[in-house]
Amino acid sequence: MKESLESYLDFAVDTAYLAGRLTLGHFQVGVRPDYKADDTPVTVADRRAERLIRQRIAERFPGHAVVGEEYADTGDANASHRWFIDPIDGTKFFICGIPLYAVLLALEIEGRVEVGAVYFPALDEMLAAATGLGCWWNGRRARVSDEKDFSRAVVVYTDVTTFAPYGRAEAWERIQKAAYLCSGWGDAYGHALVATGRAHLMLDPIMDAWDCGPFPPILREAGGYFGDWQGNETIYGQEALSTTRVLLPDVLELIHETGFLNQEDRTSP
Repeated sequence: MKESLESYLDFAVDTAYLAGRLTLGHFQVGVRPDYKADDTPVTVADRRAERLIRQRIAERFPGHAVVGEEYADTGDANASHRWFIDPIDGTKFFICGIPLYAVLLALEIEGRVEVGAVYFPALDEMLAAATGLGCWWNGRRARVSDEKDFSRAVVVYTDVTTFAPYGRAEAWERIQKAAYLCSGWGDAYGHALVATGRAHLMLDPIMDAWDCGPFPPILREAGGYFGDWQGNETIYGQEALSTTRVLLPDVLELIHETGFLNQEDRTSP
């Protein structure tokens, strides 16, 4: 499988880069968004970037399924290979001219995400990994921090107002008190900060699969953890956190001491 993963990784990196460069043509030029039914924004850049990615996948891997944020799923839902696309993760950042948005592309093989690429076009940062091939940040090896003391941890998040509606207010309060610094560098950028050793915990109380596709292999290969708030590596938990393997037990203890809502008890605000 190693040779195949190398090929898939190269393709993911190249494709995320091309889609990201496309988005820059619409960045900081006053692009006007449309708003979807859930009040989240979408722009011409989101749509054009996703179409570019889908076209490249269809040409190179016609038998693969595709799951994306802006367009309907394609291919066999039971296909052994499925690509996950978020053409712009952090569209709110994008429309405000803030350079922390990203293109996300991941490949799931037989139910496990094996390849992931995250490109931050406005920062020109590429973070990518494949199982057994390491995690790479602009050409150099990426590793999570070796910090062992959670009282020195830097915690990042997307939107502080989302913790309470999803039953995480008490957990968030305990984490804030236990950590050294909490700051809102969110969306994909927060998970990338953990994978590259610049932060120690990223928290998302609500998450769709395409929002986090690349991060299991990225964090795994960087020596960390990406998954749900119960300690399961997954992109389907409807929530997510990234942290180091050393700090994961502390993080889970802080969460579980506050009580944990079962998934079926969690409702949208």
